[in-house]
Amino acid sequence: MAGKFPTVLVACFAVLLSLAAPLLAGDPDMLQDLCVADFKSLEGPLRVNGFPCKPEANVTADDFFFPGLGKPADVYSGNPMGSAVTAATVEKLPGLNTLGVSMARVDYAPWGGVNPPHSHPRATEILFVAEGLLEVGFVTAANRLFTRTVPRGGVFVFPRGLVHFERSVGEKPAVAISAFNGQLPGTQTVADALFGASPAVATDVLARAFQTDGGVVDNIKSKFQHK
Repeated sequence: MAGKFPTVLVACFAVLLSLAAPLLAGDPDMLQDLCVADFKSLEGPLRVNGFPCKPEANVTADDFFFPGLGKPADVYSGNPMGSAVTAATVEKLPGLNTLGVSMARVDYAPWGGVNPPHSHPRATEILFVAEGLLEVGFVTAANRLFTRTVPRGGVFVFPRGLVHFERSVGEKPAVAISAFNGQLPGTQTVADALFGASPAVATDVLARAFQTDGGVVDNIKSKFQHK
């Protein structure tokens, strides 16, 4: 019975999300029953929000299916954060196009696996802890930190656009399922944005911002892969 606990809660969570989607959706409302993303026509119809629609005659059930959240990700091999995110966004699940929702699975190594400070500019996130114990938190525009531990079965909300993080603080690996009120929430990691941007943010700008010297900034930049 204990083994069924996370599965039952995740199922209930998904049902509640689907019922609340019309009220919570952050993306523009849909204008038809479905608009499955047509990735082959990106240079065709004008894109304002989302992707062009695939002709309905070409739509299949597989356009609404993604199996990727059931398999644990590797959080150990060459992974300095000790965490891994598997996203179920419109890029992986084209049937989400125009529906205004998406999900993700996050796996964490025990005792310190961290999803580092980041934000989602286009969506609020609600996180459900399916396994393990997480310390979570977000910082407001007034620089106030809201943080607490969330046990298995607990839910925590990260408001749209605010910097937040999660860290595993249990002796066993942790798993969380997140839902977003956007088909493509976007993820901007604080460290990557500042130290891994391309072109690079000027060293003297960062040195002044962090009140340190340029050598320290350059050393940190060297640890990030510029995109």
